[in-house]
Amino acid sequence: MAPPSFAAAALLALSLVAPGSAESAITQVSVESTSNAPVFDSETLQVTDASLSTLNKNQSAYFAFAKNDSSLQTRTFSNGCKVFPGDWLWPSNWVWSLFDDFLDGALIKTVPLAASCYKSWPQYNAETCETLTSDWTNSNIHAADPASVMWPLFEGRSCLPTTDSSASCTVGGYSSYAVNVSSVGQIQLAVNFARNAGLRLVVKNTGHDFNGKSTGAGALGIWTHNLKDIDYIPHYRSSGYNGPAVKMGAGVQAHEIYEKANELGFTAVGGEGKTVGVAGGYVLGGGHSPLSSIYGLAADQVLSLDVVLANGRFVTVTEENNPDLFWAIRGGGGGTFGVVTSVTSRVQPKVGVTVSTFSFSTGTDVSADTFWAGVRSYMERFPQNADAGTYAYFWILSTGTDAFTFLMNPFFAVNHTLAQYNALVKPWYNDLEDLGISITPNSTYYDNFYDAWMAGFPLETVASSVMMTGSRLFPRSNWEDTTSFNATFAALKETVVAGHPLLAFNMKAELVNGYPSNAANPAFRNTLLHAITSTSWTDTANNTEIKTNMENFTNNVLGKWRAVSPDAGAYMSESDILEPNFQQAFYGTNYARLYKLKQRYDPTGLFYAPTGVGSENWVVKSEDGLPDQNGRLCRA
Repeated sequence: MAPPSFAAAALLALSLVAPGSAESAITQVSVESTSNAPVFDSETLQVTDASLSTLNKNQSAYFAFAKNDSSLQTRTFSNGCKVFPGDWLWPSNWVWSLFDDFLDGALIKTVPLAASCYKSWPQYNAETCETLTSDWTNSNIHAADPASVMWPLFEGRSCLPTTDSSASCTVGGYSSYAVNVSSVGQIQLAVNFARNAGLRLVVKNTGHDFNGKSTGAGALGIWTHNLKDIDYIPHYRSSGYNGPAVKMGAGVQAHEIYEKANELGFTAVGGEGKTVGVAGGYVLGGGHSPLSSIYGLAADQVLSLDVVLANGRFVTVTEENNPDLFWAIRGGGGGTFGVVTSVTSRVQPKVGVTVSTFSFSTGTDVSADTFWAGVRSYMERFPQNADAGTYAYFWILSTGTDAFTFLMNPFFAVNHTLAQYNALVKPWYNDLEDLGISITPNSTYYDNFYDAWMAGFPLETVASSVMMTGSRLFPRSNWEDTTSFNATFAALKETVVAGHPLLAFNMKAELVNGYPSNAANPAFRNTLLHAITSTSWTDTANNTEIKTNMENFTNNVLGKWRAVSPDAGAYMSESDILEPNFQQAFYGTNYARLYKLKQRYDPTGLFYAPTGVGSENWVVKSEDGLPDQNGRLCRA
């Protein structure tokens, strides 16, 4: 039998007023900043106790705030699952219409991005489908859609571009509805509605996360992508910081904040990817940066956050007014403790950068052994390079039997003139010359970060449904004795020889002296190498074959990386979704404290994300048996 609260909820639709007669529950309020940052207009539009008092009793049951009571039980259907489309407690069309009225028309019923390829959808259009198919790997089109994510494998591959217009396309693991957020009040309504109705809730900014954290079958999505406000604060003051800062809406992306920083003469710490949402899940998961070897992680820069909590209340979180939550949100993972609407971060002075790209390969004059000797000479210098404040993004690829290519794409030498960069890399270049490996570096100095970043990093290629990735943060200790380094080098080489690509970053991400500690993975503080690899399969592979491939990749390919770095970890946002003991790998010694805080701030289990804090309490009953989000979310 359903819990009494749900029996009552089932009667709500019978007594709700007609949608057209609903009064708005969002009102403009006077807001005084509690963090020394300006108040965005979107933050003055809120749901308050007074505005909710205008609703009738039945409406209020759907949209009321939660009590701050840790004894609240998770609201699920009688089978222990979140309410799902087709269930008798799924909100009626009238209820969704009422919700949309309260949101001022911001509710979007999900239409899969590729629906134009399928005759079963009204959006079918062969020309549109052709255009979409050619652009499918472009991250911009997925970021600009309220439900689409950049790794459809973890949505459930329910509606991919196709030339077979009679094939099946379903909403699958995408959220059923999404709120196109333009105000704090809309987020509050969505949080309250999902919690009170027992719905799954997901939060999406761009959809970059490698494991599909921002999607979920039957979910209500909160789409923060259009919260684009940016305010520069020349003189931010708090008990622990006095200096320039920037406040960013949750939808601000890397290219937007970097362009603004260049315009105003400062440097912001953000990701290398052009469309990554800097103020979204990126910073909440830690956020490594081309500037990390000097300034640490993006999470380390945060001075305050504006957040809608699981109880629906809007708060500003700082080190002074809520030290526990301030610690947890910065690095403890997106979609875990609340919906972040804006972030205020310290900024750095204008900085010059030398950017260099080059490559070398096996060939007539370069044997495989010689190639690997050249790679080893580079890897041996990781401590010196990172300590010099540089960040390198490189690939090592197998191109055939005993055939390999190394791509430096790019070496990003912050605070280095061209002469200083050449002096730094000269010992390695000399080794390559002695080995008979010829390179032709294309090295250019830029007097600002933005131009260097634009020149150095390509637009991300995304949306593969025949590939999964995994990563590892290799610690400095692996470079401190010959035995450890030999084992590390051998594990990385074996991965490439076996046909798996190596995409890696030579960097460090130490917490800068004087910066407050946070929940970012402690493994970041000791790392010299963030390495990513992948496995793939044909597009004709069945689900059993895919699952076998994934498990082999997790246990055997990545198992070798874990074996040489057993006390390290991995970056949660670019990781293997099947990572064993994800609590240790992604959160390290922080996990126990994070889990305790999760129970305090989200006692109803409203915020779920795969591999997020507390996710072990839940299971997705996937339609295809793969670790994706296309299925009911249920208590484990």
